[in-house]
Amino acid sequence: MAKLPTSIDDAVRQFIERQKIFFVATAPLAADGHVNLSPKGLDTFRVLGPTTVAYVDLTGSGVETIAHVRENQRIVIMFCTFQGPPKILRLHGRGRVVEPRDAEFNSLESQFPKFASTRAFIVVEIARVADSCGYGVPLMSYEAERPQLDAWVEKKGIEGLRQYRREKNRASLDGLAGVGE
Repeated sequence: MAKLPTSIDDAVRQFIERQKIFFVATAPLAADGHVNLSPKGLDTFRVLGPTTVAYVDLTGSGVETIAHVRENQRIVIMFCTFQGPPKILRLHGRGRVVEPRDAEFNSLESQFPKFASTRAFIVVEIARVADSCGYGVPLMSYEAERPQLDAWVEKKGIEGLRQYRREKNRASLDGLAGVGE
């Protein structure tokens, strides 16, 4: 059942590219800290190389992933099929946060569609690629992307997004540093 490739080969990359959703999990070092698991969608994920991936971190109500990655770098990204043959794929690695003020930001931004709500990129150096059966994952059909994010971003505007991040994204639930804006 489970295989443990050491890098992302063409078959894994193609599997990733077919998925409409992925999940990101992180945790703080503190034993009483909040573990975070976030669903991600849209066209926000890229395989940059055999051991490097990145995704767009869009403005949201929380900033847990950024805070946890800054504190300890630990991250796992999970993909699973909801259509076709069952499969779960996990990418375990060490992440880093790239914000607009960082030199690497523009280079990363050029590899993704432009999102007005981009607050950072999460870049992950993969240490382990693991797949498993996914037999217990239900079959479900993709309908469409939701329109709410674009409408919310348009209503907020660029300055409104900055203000929102200043108010909501400075610190995690556990008080760890969030975004600098």
